[in-house]
Amino acid sequence: MDFSLLEPTLYTVKGMTILDNDGNRILAKYYDDNTFPTIKEQKAFEKNLFNRTHRANAEIIMLDGITCLYRSNVDLFFYVMGSSHENELLLMSVLQCMYDSISQILRKNVEKRVVLDNLDVVMLALDEICDNGIILEADSGAVVQRVALRTDDIPIGEQTVAQVFQSAKEQLKWSLLK
Repeated sequence: MDFSLLEPTLYTVKGMTILDNDGNRILAKYYDDNTFPTIKEQKAFEKNLFNRTHRANAEIIMLDGITCLYRSNVDLFFYVMGSSHENELLLMSVLQCMYDSISQILRKNVEKRVVLDNLDVVMLALDEICDNGIILEADSGAVVQRVALRTDDIPIGEQTVAQVFQSAKEQLKWSLLK
């Protein structure tokens, strides 16, 4: 295939994954159904990827025609995958944003237990960074601001019923304590 004839596309990220220090999946988002059509193939790729990177002292690897950038911290490995012809600097900015956002959200306590306890916010951060393979944000500060919305800041018309009841309960509690 002649890569000089490829059309430019916004779909730059094929997947983002967080694995623990045993290679088990903590969180994975794959955006290319042609490359990773089944969960079985995804897990096989993750196992191969982990085996190649868990002792390596690098940031990038080409595996099965996919460019994989990674970073490790304590007991977690963060991966961003793109096609073989994708710009590595662009993928690195996504990886850096992913790691920095999670680090800020978890107050610099990036460990497996803490990530699992806050998985909902971590998933929201990944969704803010990349949507269906299209990079939406590469600034970790902007991602943290978006996922750290408090219920007080959300207009009442956009809150869920549970959020409205929780807010009313808190206001009632504070009014009774005065």
